[in-house]
Amino acid sequence: MLVTHSGDSQLTASTAQLSDRQTSLLLFSLPLAALAGGMAWGMRGQYGHETGAMIFGILVGFVIVLLYLPHGSALQAARAIGLFTLAIGFGGSMTYGQTVGLTMDHGVHGNIADPHWNAAAYRWGMLGLAIKGGLWIGFGGLFLGVGLSTKRYSPREMLWLGIAMLALFFLGRWLINTPFDPEQRQLPVVYFSDHWQWEAAENVKPRRELWGGMLLALAGLFGFVAAIKRDRLAVNLGLWGIIGGLGFPIGQSIQAASNWDSETFMRTSWWHIGVNSWNRMEVTFGLIAGFSIALGCWLNRRKIAQLNAADDVSLSPTLEGWLIGSYFYVLLVGWYFASSIFGLVHQYGLLLGLLPMVAIVGGRYAPFLYVLPTVALSIVVKTYLAKFREADYVGSSIGLLFLVTIPMGMLIWLALYFARRSQAGWSARSFAGVGLPLTATLYFWLNFTFFSFPWGWFADWRGLLAQHQSGGIYVVGWLVLSVAGITAYFRRSPANKPLNDRTTR
Repeated sequence: MLVTHSGDSQLTASTAQLSDRQTSLLLFSLPLAALAGGMAWGMRGQYGHETGAMIFGILVGFVIVLLYLPHGSALQAARAIGLFTLAIGFGGSMTYGQTVGLTMDHGVHGNIADPHWNAAAYRWGMLGLAIKGGLWIGFGGLFLGVGLSTKRYSPREMLWLGIAMLALFFLGRWLINTPFDPEQRQLPVVYFSDHWQWEAAENVKPRRELWGGMLLALAGLFGFVAAIKRDRLAVNLGLWGIIGGLGFPIGQSIQAASNWDSETFMRTSWWHIGVNSWNRMEVTFGLIAGFSIALGCWLNRRKIAQLNAADDVSLSPTLEGWLIGSYFYVLLVGWYFASSIFGLVHQYGLLLGLLPMVAIVGGRYAPFLYVLPTVALSIVVKTYLAKFREADYVGSSIGLLFLVTIPMGMLIWLALYFARRSQAGWSARSFAGVGLPLTATLYFWLNFTFFSFPWGWFADWRGLLAQHQSGGIYVVGWLVLSVAGITAYFRRSPANKPLNDRTTR
C-alpha cells in the first residue's frame, strides 16, 4: 500500500511552482530585454558612439533589475544599471564603419548587376565585426555582473582597476594596432578597416583602429574579476556579453544581402518595407545583444545578490558631487573645445568613464545621478542641436527651455528624490518599475523629436510596421516597456514595498 505524506506533496507542489516561476521569468525576460536592446541600439546611431550606446545600458539595465533583482535595494539597482551603462559606452571608441564596408561596399564587391564578389573581404569584415561587437557588449556584461554580484568592489579598487585598464589599453593599441602610417602604406598586421588589398587605392582612406587596446583591457579585466575577486557572476555575464556581440555580424549579414541585390530583397522580404537597411542592422544587433544578456542573467540567477540590508556607502556627498560635477565639466567642455585636452578625453571611453566608475560604486546619490540626468545630458543636447542649431532667437530659446532645461531639471530632481527614497528602503523592483517607463518614454520622444516628429509612422499599416528608422519597433518598444514597468510597480508584493510606502507613494 502506497502512503503519501502531506509534507512530501507540499514540497512537490512548491518545487513545481518554483519551476513554473523560473520558466515564466525566462520566457518574459528574453523578449523584453531583446525589445529594449533593439529599440535602444537602433536609436544609438543618431547620437554617436559612446553616448548613444548608453541608451542600451539604461533600457536593458532597467529590464534586468526589474526581473532579476526584485528583492534588492534601489541603490543596488542603480549601481548595476550605472556600471552596465558606463561600460557599454567603452566600445564606442572603436571605429567600425569601414569594417561594415568590407562586407558590402560596391567598390569591394560590386552588386548583382556588376558582380566582382570578394569572399575573403566579406569573411574578414565579419570577423572584425564579431570581435568588435564582442568587445563592446563584453565590457557591458562584465560590469553588469560586478553591479549584481555578491562580491563588493570599493571605490579605491575601481580607481586602480580603471587606471590598469587604461594602461593595458594603450599597451594593446601599441602592440596590435600599430604601425599606422597611411602615407607610407604601413598598416597593422591585423587590420579590419579599409585596405588597399580590397579595392582601388584612390578609394582607400584608412582609419586608426583601437580594438587591440580594448581587447587587452578586457582581458585584464577578466583576469582581475576571475583570479583576484573570484567573481563568477561577472565572468559569466562578460562571456554572455561577448556572445551577444555576434549580433553585429548577424545584423550586418542581412544588410549586406540587401545591398547586394536590393530589388530582390525588397520583393521577397515583406518585413523590409520602408526600413533603413543600416538601422535594421543596428536594431538586429541590439535585439541579439539584449537577448544574450538576459539569457546569461537567467542562467546565473542564483549568483545575483538579493540584499535587504543597508547599502554600503563609502563616499561623502561632497566627494560624490565633485566626481559627478567634474565628469559633467569634462563632457560639456569637450564638446565645445574638441581640439583641447578635454576633446581628447572624449576619444577614449575608458578614460571618460574613470570618474563615474568610482562614484557609482561608493556613492549614495551618484548612481541615480548617473543613470538619469548624466546619461541623458548628451542625448538631450544633441537633440537640441540637431533641431535648433540654425533656429532664430525665439525658436532656439523655446527649444532650450522645453528640450534641455525642463527635462534636465526634472531628471536631476528625480535622481535626488529616488536617492532619498532608497535610504527609506525602496526596492529595486519599485525603482525599476518607475525608471523603465520613464526612460523608455524619454528616449523614445527625444528620438522622435530628432526626426522632426514623423507622424507618418501612424498613417497606415505599412508605416506602423516599419516606416523609416524602424519607427514601428520603437513605438512597440516604448509601449511594451512602459506597460511592463508600470505593471511590475503596482503588483509588488508587500515585502518589496518601501518602508514608508504609505507616505511617499
